[in-house]
Amino acid sequence: MYRSHVLVCGGTGCTSSGSEQIIGALEAEIQQAGLSEEVKVIRTGCFGLCALGPIMIIYPEGAFYSRVNPEDISEIVSEHLVKGRIVTRLLYDETVHKDEIQSLNETQFYKKQNRVALKNCGVIDPENINEYIAYDGYQALGKVLTEMTPDDVIQLMKDSGLRGRGGAGFPTGLKWSFAKASVNDQKFVACNADEGDPGAFMDRSVLEGDPHVLIEAMAIAGYAIGANQGFVYVRAEYPIAVKRLQIAIDQAKELGLLGKNILGTGFDFELDIRLGAGAFVCGEETALMTSIEGHRGEPRPRPPFPAVKGLFGKPSVLNNVETYANVPQIVLNGADWFRSMGTEKSAGTKVFAVGGKIHNTGLVEVPMGTTLREIVEEIGGGIPNGKKFKAAQTGGPSGGCIPASHLDIEIDYDNLLSIGSMMGSGGLIVMDEDTCMVDIAKFFLEFTVDESCGKCTPCRVGTKRLYEILDRITKGKGEMEDIQRLKELSAFIKENSLCGLGQTAPNPVLSTLNFFEDEYVAHIQEKRCPAGVCKDLLRYSIIEDKCKGCTLCVRVCPADAITGELKNPHKIDVHKCVKCGACIEKCRFGAIVKK
Repeated sequence: MYRSHVLVCGGTGCTSSGSEQIIGALEAEIQQAGLSEEVKVIRTGCFGLCALGPIMIIYPEGAFYSRVNPEDISEIVSEHLVKGRIVTRLLYDETVHKDEIQSLNETQFYKKQNRVALKNCGVIDPENINEYIAYDGYQALGKVLTEMTPDDVIQLMKDSGLRGRGGAGFPTGLKWSFAKASVNDQKFVACNADEGDPGAFMDRSVLEGDPHVLIEAMAIAGYAIGANQGFVYVRAEYPIAVKRLQIAIDQAKELGLLGKNILGTGFDFELDIRLGAGAFVCGEETALMTSIEGHRGEPRPRPPFPAVKGLFGKPSVLNNVETYANVPQIVLNGADWFRSMGTEKSAGTKVFAVGGKIHNTGLVEVPMGTTLREIVEEIGGGIPNGKKFKAAQTGGPSGGCIPASHLDIEIDYDNLLSIGSMMGSGGLIVMDEDTCMVDIAKFFLEFTVDESCGKCTPCRVGTKRLYEILDRITKGKGEMEDIQRLKELSAFIKENSLCGLGQTAPNPVLSTLNFFEDEYVAHIQEKRCPAGVCKDLLRYSIIEDKCKGCTLCVRVCPADAITGELKNPHKIDVHKCVKCGACIEKCRFGAIVKK
């Protein structure tokens, strides 16, 4: 029996910050202190507060150490684990209150969250099936196989109001019922763990922190629709997630929770992993299935829908990781419990990967209906450096920008669609006043152009033309007619593209035009970027009265564009200047301005 448990985040974010070195140093110091039989180090999944990694929590005290360095470990072990004195200077400052340590759940970041899909992330060792079982793991599967019929399971999903968390929010129970109704000798259950949106890492974190929940949920889905084979399609760029999922599959097979005659009920279910090469288009269900089959990932026309003719031409169900992660808890707690969270038409919670110009970057899970303001200002800690909130992009390249005027919008599927955005998989990029909205639209279009599979002309050619117009505008070569061209071309692409990638590709353009058309006009008519981002429209100059002639800017300029003698005002040659901004960063007197 251990008296202390040290939980260290082993997710990708903290691993890249050096958590493996932290774990190595911890184990060495604990052994040296003779505490190996008293203190256990556990590598967990993501805690959510990625901005503070590497993260470590010591129980039973619940001491939350953030931004831990290997050099800190000796002090933490000798003071906290040996002498029982918490090293308060290394704690997350919001948890320190006078003489007491505040619970992590009471901090601004966590107190408005409600973890359902992320329930076990940061709590259990994802490579130990016994820990998952200790937290009610596989009880839902047992209940389904021994107490419920397939129709009961599907009706429960319908009653719960669970909608797909990977894009358009199609009702999960309805999707499963279509697949069950299809008569065939073979059916399949598939999971979309490809997650190609820039800045999105929700599904990856569930796979890294709680892989058994996916296995259990997919087995339940298999039982419900009559399938005995499942496939998890995950990108090869997620090595930690792939490794832990394979470990979990192997462990489940060893305990008879996967394979033949599960729990002695006569139900068979096998699960295999298929690695993707990172193509964004493979997030579309038919393209994903085509890729699993071993072909180039291109979408197929619908109908027939996958519930009728999907993987290998057989009836199939496809959901993403977060959707599946809700299933076991719905089975155990009931439909009413799930509906008690969220809104009438969007039940439950939603996981967001919050990034961009915000203090607390990381994973948050909040009830549907939570306002954007609550996520940005309270959970996210607001915008750094005293800047103003300008917009938030939801849904990645398929979504749209939400301006400050809609900061109090309650986030659910229908509300986001009503203002030209969408839920998508849950990426949420926050932008401040220094962000150029024309440049943002151009960024997402560049991504879409690169990721288009090229199968249909509206997407392959149309997105390229959209990008060229945006590029022209950001270089000061746009015309007022370009605004109407963007709107007309966007409408054509949305109406005529084959799959969801093309149909939603114009969203960033349309939403920025809707809410920030004045910025487009400024770029075109005034040849000016209001945010000071578009390089071709910028000019750097030196204010003579402020310049001290220190020559620091001269030394850092990579283009030798700045001249001047020591202690005399300098000048910038606009023809040589590459507009890198190095001079502004180094000037200590505010003498260099960007216009």
